[in-house]
Amino acid sequence: MGKVVSALRRHPLVGITLVVLALVLGLLAADQGVAAQWIASVFVIGVVLRTGADMVQDLVRGHYGLDILAVVAMVATVAVGEYVAAVLIVLMLSSGEALEEYAAARARAELTALLDRAPQLAHRIPDADGADPGEPFVEDVPVEEVVPGDVLLVRPAEVVPVDGVLLDEEAELDESSLTGESLPVLRTRGENVLSGAVNGARAVRMIATARSADSQYQHILRLVARAEEDKAPTVRLADRFAVPFTVVSLLVAGIAWWASGDPVRFAEVLVLATPCPLLIAAPVAFLGGMSRAARLGIVVKGGATLEALARARSVAFDKTGTLSQGRPELVRIEPAPGVDPDELLRLAASAEQSSTHVLADGVMRAATGRGLVLAEAHAGEEHATHGVVADVDGHRVVVGKLAFVRGTDPRAELPRLGAGETAVSVAIDGAFAGSLVLMDPVRPNAAATVRVLRELGIEDAVMLTGDSRTTGESLARDAGVGEVHAELLPQDKVELIAAMPHRPVIMVGDGVNDAPVLAAADVGIAMGARGATAASEAADVVITRDDIGKVVQAVEVGRHTYRVALTAIWIGIVLSLGLMGVAAFGHIPAVAGALTQELVDLATILYALLALRAGRAQHPELALPQREVRAPVGVRG
Repeated sequence: MGKVVSALRRHPLVGITLVVLALVLGLLAADQGVAAQWIASVFVIGVVLRTGADMVQDLVRGHYGLDILAVVAMVATVAVGEYVAAVLIVLMLSSGEALEEYAAARARAELTALLDRAPQLAHRIPDADGADPGEPFVEDVPVEEVVPGDVLLVRPAEVVPVDGVLLDEEAELDESSLTGESLPVLRTRGENVLSGAVNGARAVRMIATARSADSQYQHILRLVARAEEDKAPTVRLADRFAVPFTVVSLLVAGIAWWASGDPVRFAEVLVLATPCPLLIAAPVAFLGGMSRAARLGIVVKGGATLEALARARSVAFDKTGTLSQGRPELVRIEPAPGVDPDELLRLAASAEQSSTHVLADGVMRAATGRGLVLAEAHAGEEHATHGVVADVDGHRVVVGKLAFVRGTDPRAELPRLGAGETAVSVAIDGAFAGSLVLMDPVRPNAAATVRVLRELGIEDAVMLTGDSRTTGESLARDAGVGEVHAELLPQDKVELIAAMPHRPVIMVGDGVNDAPVLAAADVGIAMGARGATAASEAADVVITRDDIGKVVQAVEVGRHTYRVALTAIWIGIVLSLGLMGVAAFGHIPAVAGALTQELVDLATILYALLALRAGRAQHPELALPQREVRAPVGVRG
């Protein structure tokens, strides 16, 4: 009962209409037909005036909707004395809004679940030295007050409040809301833990590395909030049918009136032409598709994106961290004459501490893996997409692309590279000091992803990379991508995307330098698990798991959702037209027609909810073994 009262408060017109309908029926039962007609007619005309005012405002804004049919139907039924049917039309329209709210809430369940789980408090340990993780002294503080460096306690089954690093030996975390991975993930001391993960059965300590507003979970929440606020293309999709449906309905009703000579026939036809299926079912389908995507670890920022995914004909991939694993390993060191290899690596790795580049991460891991102690980098400055400059132990160190290092020493040269290898050039104190050769292998399911996308109708698949052509072509062959554009700057990628002939175009990337091209593409997909905030903000879709196979799922969800929305509209149109034809011959009275139209509404809404379900079989070749979500990094090329 409480839910019913709450629903009536949110939709007062439904309650008022029910009261008026009960009063009218009561007066008819008491043989007070004149009073019943006056009450019903005045009420319906009031609703017509309100709806007409809204309709005029829509027309002024250039929105040609379907309200005109409802208004004409209400006026016609009142004019011919079918006042009970007129009240039923009002009830149908007002209850349709309530049905839409229920169906939309059902479809949005996966999205709102993220918001409901947002952590509000953090347990901070003021003095973590020697604290017992079982019973440390803690103080509860608002999560917004946590700053990097704070030591926090995360109790069993609690949500990790901010991004951080684990201090205890190990922790079992449920990261399903972030990555879509259904199985718990084991983290060990020193590994990154992401906000939004749910702790297991044991309290653990962590040190915060980011504020709440900058953490992974809050980033996802901002994307979800934007997704809910975005206007889906469902209104536009319905509007494509608005004018022809209105014209056909009025034409059928007019012919029925002309052929029968009875104006009641006009009203009986229009009762069955009310446009609730078009106004309700399609929005519900797109909300359901967004919810389905969120459950798979894919945040879609709006319904327009789902429609573009459904119609996509081309896809472009960044290389590093997208088609490749984004975890390059040092293959060899090629120092210049007279330079110690370990010292070259140590100084380069120390300077790379000032960089967010994925190659910088590989250089630093290689140095620490060899037991080298990194020095503090001073005056570090990263030149996006090119390299980094820093002062290390009194030396001026320049690390990055060959062209960038040649700006310091024109004698810098590229070593001989094998397939799939890339080089980081290093200059020390103004002189070329050598190169670090790394290799970033292709993702294990990249080739399967490209192949399945082609099977789904994607005509063009290309790679856009800032890396060398040799490295790009080698990895492209392994990934099954035939066309490669290498040694590109961000603006070059934007121009190439704009020139692609088969549209819409999907662009998949993960780094800061991908933000412009992700924004320029018809659909930008960011591999957001790596924490590249700029790319995620610019993209239309954010994949929260480090899995390129999710691109296929995003396309499939878009296509399934669009099919469901379009089919729901056609179900409503076909049923309405069929019933209008029957009513044109006088076989459906106005009151019965109004009740029948409610069943049409219900059928289309129930069908629209199919967007919540998977539309295709899974692709086992895209599956990945369970693995960690790596530390957030950016990319240069």
